[in-house]
Amino acid sequence: MNAMTLIVKICGLSTPEALDAALDAGADMVGFVFFPPSPRNISFAIARALGARVQGRAKKVALTVDAEDALFDGIVDSLQPDLMQLHGKETPVRAEEIKRRYGLPVIKALPVSVKSDLERVDAYADVAEWILFDAKAPADATRPGGLGKAFDWTLLQGADVGVPIMLSGGLTAANVEEALRMTRAPAVDVSSGVESAPGIKDIARIREFIRVARQADRRLASPQVASVP
Repeated sequence: MNAMTLIVKICGLSTPEALDAALDAGADMVGFVFFPPSPRNISFAIARALGARVQGRAKKVALTVDAEDALFDGIVDSLQPDLMQLHGKETPVRAEEIKRRYGLPVIKALPVSVKSDLERVDAYADVAEWILFDAKAPADATRPGGLGKAFDWTLLQGADVGVPIMLSGGLTAANVEEALRMTRAPAVDVSSGVESAPGIKDIARIREFIRVARQADRRLASPQVASVP
């Protein structure tokens, strides 16, 4: 992956067709969910089959929520992920344990609804390879992400969190350019925004999201746009 260009992650993949669409369209990261309450949850058998299809064309990301070591052991054995995405209430100490035990970089998801939520980044800055900002889920939600909800992107304007950030939550082909213009995030992550129903990926939407995101990245990187205050 070229560090100078936008990193696009398609998450919650569960079928060969959707995975192939993401890979063919040039996704940099492909995410797989290991969390039973999610409509995108997959078994180790499916993970093994899908992981084998990637063949180094993208980074494989395993998403978990407050998982025990036994689940991580199964994930590593079946998917052989390149990164671990921790989407629960994992502490910095727990994140460090996981990173050390499996020798894999960590993406730590943090929910955002107000500016002060960004202060939590400091605790993870030395542990996480990436901080993923997602919209804070409602109190009665059964899962912490994948809800198709965006947060106030202006909260990230001018924020220097000291670690690469990934923008998530409610992104679609229709709003990803605006999100990038407002945040200048180096990476975007989409799941429900490329689905026709919860857990059902839409091939056309996957292709369109990646195409529009790349186009937006090129436009925002142009000298004319970059010089605008």
